[in-house]
Amino acid sequence: MEKTEWYFEYEIQVNRPGLLGDISSLLGMLSINIITINGVENQRRGMLLLSQYDENIKRLKLILDTMDTIIVTKLRKPKLRDKLAVRHGKYIHRDVDDRKTIRFVRDELGILVDFMAELYKEEGHKLIGLRGMPRVGKTESVVAASVCANKRWLFVSSTLLKQTVRSKLIEGEYNTDNIYIIDGVVSKRRANEQHWQLIREVMQLPAIKVVEHPDIFVQSTEYNIDDFDYIIELRSHEDEKITYEPLEDQQFNQESGFSMFDF
Repeated sequence: MEKTEWYFEYEIQVNRPGLLGDISSLLGMLSINIITINGVENQRRGMLLLSQYDENIKRLKLILDTMDTIIVTKLRKPKLRDKLAVRHGKYIHRDVDDRKTIRFVRDELGILVDFMAELYKEEGHKLIGLRGMPRVGKTESVVAASVCANKRWLFVSSTLLKQTVRSKLIEGEYNTDNIYIIDGVVSKRRANEQHWQLIREVMQLPAIKVVEHPDIFVQSTEYNIDDFDYIIELRSHEDEKITYEPLEDQQFNQESGFSMFDF
């Protein structure tokens, strides 16, 4: 029988010496292996476990519920958020009203890159929107995540080095293993029929698509925000307001130093 991964998280009520040792010994007696362990948030500790028998996990839960020094907050098959919490020591935060919207600040770029890389590793179509003000690190994070996931990235439209607008791809670039990056502001501003036809073709591919400024993108297409699997918001600080009012003028000012690159 294959071993199964579990995520175990508990909140410390009495932080006495030897508490972690007691829990580790209990896991050992139940033949449950610890893969990774780390402090999470608010006096919590998370562990990725490996167990051959699900019955042992049930026994573990019954025993832990009798302990007054900890409160079990999670004991389940690990989700992506759980694995990232153990790796980085903190949870990624979802929007209260829209659960597919996930928020990051610039200090959390490492977690953001790791999160996107894990999404890239999943097979099939996935549409990811990325909101944020200029120069906060959006495109750089998308590219870094592609490197981490060992994926090739392709700019359909972008302002990373120059204002890039593609009207076609060569044969080898139509690959479901690629990451396709679209800048909604660039596409709207520099749109022509060939460019939008290329976007339609890319959107039909069972591959990962990342759209920067998705709110601008949906204004010029038949897609809407509900079509996105994830909306990622990246801010310089938690209180920063993401607004699109000055964005087009700031990105496309002729004196900004950008030059056009169409092909």
